[in-house]
Amino acid sequence: MSGRWPAAEAAQADYEQLRAAVLAGTAPVGPAASVFARSGLAGIIARPSATPGWLATLVGARRPAWTPHADPRLEALAAGYQFLLTVTVSPRQLQEVAP
Repeated sequence: MSGRWPAAEAAQADYEQLRAAVLAGTAPVGPAASVFARSGLAGIIARPSATPGWLATLVGARRPAWTPHADPRLEALAAGYQFLLTVTVSPRQLQEVAP
């Protein structure tokens, strides 16, 4: 797996874990290996055992009464998107996070 594209879904994480074990010349072990032995790739896709490497939380907010024409929620949303667009992550940092 390329360091630029970390696994975003549980099934992909399971597949990449099995793939890494095979490429390293070791026998795959764990829940994903058991599912793969029984059902193949379709089983991993249907019943992934890994957890995603990220977790998103949505927090609501009400517009303050004293700002009828400005919505600070939109400003916070735009700031969040701007942050995500400007964050740079090195391949080494991705490898440290990857399972």
